[in-house]
Amino acid sequence: MDYKIQASELNLHYGEFHALIDVNLAIRPRAITAIIGPSGCGKSTLLRCFDRMNELIGGVRVTGRILLDGSDIYNPSTSLTQLRRKVGLVFQRPNPFPLSVFENVAYGLRVHEAPDKARLEAVVEASLRATWLWDEVKDRLDMSALGLSPEQQQRLCISRLLAVEPEVLLMDEPCSALDPIATEHIEELMRNLAEKYTIVIVTHNMQQAARVSSETAFMLLGELVEYGPTAGIFEKPSDKRTEEYVSGRYG
Repeated sequence: MDYKIQASELNLHYGEFHALIDVNLAIRPRAITAIIGPSGCGKSTLLRCFDRMNELIGGVRVTGRILLDGSDIYNPSTSLTQLRRKVGLVFQRPNPFPLSVFENVAYGLRVHEAPDKARLEAVVEASLRATWLWDEVKDRLDMSALGLSPEQQQRLCISRLLAVEPEVLLMDEPCSALDPIATEHIEELMRNLAEKYTIVIVTHNMQQAARVSSETAFMLLGELVEYGPTAGIFEKPSDKRTEEYVSGRYG
């Protein structure tokens, strides 16, 4: 099988703290992979390794390899700009820019290209349609994105990523700031997007992982304890620590 992302012997240190320990993980393309585990277990740290965002933190040291379509993203010749165009990150809380709805979506395209007006308008519309936001904002494209609801802002942020045609979407607890109805909308959107994109989601909500993902990775104290089909992780885990976590006995 061809994997979209492969991590092998991945270790990460924050100074003296060993945050990720010998992580080996292979992620299938065009599927949703969930990373679960208690707070502080390394979920978000692992996610941010896939677009090298951890390097923005002082004192971080990474060893091991991460392959994206077979190419090592930590190779010195790797362009971070191109990597982050291919691998987009959706943050825990919506982070629209203090710009109009239109300019939020157009921002990345303007950074990477010099598109003409017709292409810009076409990409903005297509990106908003992909997140089911177009019909809600098409008459308000000039309004500040900060005036949208939290759920709309999160969909706008996803639209902003889609505009630059990524291949992987990383989502770091994207529903934690949303109410249950908004969460349901984002989960439905994720399932729809997985037909085209590889999605990796960090979630503290085990029910969410069970609902949306095809594979689940369980992290504990920086170690990848167990990884496999989501149904197996939740219904018949092979490691006692996984069983205790998913059954609610700790965490």
